[in-house]
Amino acid sequence: MGSRSRRKQIWCTQTLTPLMEGPDPEMQEEANKKESSWEIIREWFRLQKGSSAGNHFSMSTPYGSIPAKTQDLRLLLGVLGCPLAPIPLVNDPIHRIHIKDTPIENSIAHYIIQQYLAATGCLKQQKCVKNMYATGMVKMVRCETEISSGKNVKSLGNRSGENGCFVLWQMLPGMWSLELAVGGNKVIAGSDGKTVWRHTPWLGTHAAKGPQRPLRRIIQGLDPKSTASLFAKAQCLGEKQIGDDDCFVLKVAADREAVVERSDGPAEVLRHVLYGYFCQKSGLLIYLEDSHLTRVQTPENDTIYWETTIGSSIGDYRDVDGVLIAHQGRSIATVFRFEEETVQHSRTRMEELWRIDDAVFNVPGLSMDHFIPPADISEPSP
Repeated sequence: MGSRSRRKQIWCTQTLTPLMEGPDPEMQEEANKKESSWEIIREWFRLQKGSSAGNHFSMSTPYGSIPAKTQDLRLLLGVLGCPLAPIPLVNDPIHRIHIKDTPIENSIAHYIIQQYLAATGCLKQQKCVKNMYATGMVKMVRCETEISSGKNVKSLGNRSGENGCFVLWQMLPGMWSLELAVGGNKVIAGSDGKTVWRHTPWLGTHAAKGPQRPLRRIIQGLDPKSTASLFAKAQCLGEKQIGDDDCFVLKVAADREAVVERSDGPAEVLRHVLYGYFCQKSGLLIYLEDSHLTRVQTPENDTIYWETTIGSSIGDYRDVDGVLIAHQGRSIATVFRFEEETVQHSRTRMEELWRIDDAVFNVPGLSMDHFIPPADISEPSP
C-alpha cells in the first residue's frame, strides 16, 4: 500500500480543534446537519445536566440515537486520544544563550533542560536518531460529572473503563503518525511536518488550524529531545513538590497571535499553557500539565467558557539504546464549563492509564511517504 493508493482515498475536510474544549453554538439546518467535535461535547454536557440517573440517556443525531456508553467513549477519545502541545517545537533545543541578554527565569530554565538532556542520556548519545517506533496499551476510564447550580451539587456517571492499544511512528523533525484503538473505536492522526490532521469514524477527517504543533504523547517522556525542544524558551516559575519529589517548574505558553489563529467563528481561544515538572534529584520530567481556555458566544448572547486541563504523571524510565524513555504514566483530564453571568458550572473528569510495551529507534525502511496526509487534506489557510 504505497502513497499512490492513499491518494485515491476521498476524505471529508473540516477544521480540527484537537482538544474538545467547547461547543459550536451555531446550529445548521436540520437537513444539512452534521456532527462536529464541538457539538458532541455540548450535547454531552446538556444531557448530563438534564439526566437524573446519570446513565439512562442517549444523544439524538441525524443518524439515530447514540448510546451513553458510546457517547462517553467519544468524549474520552476526543479529549485524551491525540491532543497537541500548545506551541511548535524549536529547531535546536541545545542552542547557546547569551546570559547578558536573557532574563534569569529563562536562563535557569535553559540550565534545567540541559540537565534533563544529560539525565536521559541524549547529550552522550553516539548515533543520530532519525525515527522512532513505539507500541503501547491504554485504559480509558469514563466520565464522572459534577453539576453545580449554586448550593446544589449533583454527581453523575461511573468509573467503568475500556482497554485499548496504540502504535506511534515518528520521523524528525515534526513528522508523526498515531493509530489508537479503544472500545471498538479507532482514532488515526498524523503530521507531515506542515499539516496536522485527525480522523475518527464519527467525524471524518479534520485538518488542524494554527501553527504545526507536536503530539502530546510524544513529549510526555517518550522523546526527550522533542520535550527539550518544546521547553527551549521556557520560564522557570520556581519549585514545587510532586508526591515525594521536589521539582523545578517550567512554563511555556502559546503567544497571542498563535491562539488567534486557532480560534474558529464564535469560539475564541484565550490561552494555552504547558507546565513541566522536572525532578531536582534525577533531572527527569515526572509531571506534565496543560490548560486550555476557550470563550464561546452563543446565539442567545450568552458567554460560556470551556477550560480543559490535562495532568500526566510520568515514570518507569528505562534505557532504550542509551536513552531513558518513560514507559508508564497516568493522565487525568478535566473539562470545566461555566457561564459569565450565572453560578452554574459543570466539571467532567476522565482518566487514562498508559504504558509503553516496545520502543525502537532508527527503523529501517521508514520514509516520508509514511506520513503523507489523506487525500483532500491541504495545509489550512492562515
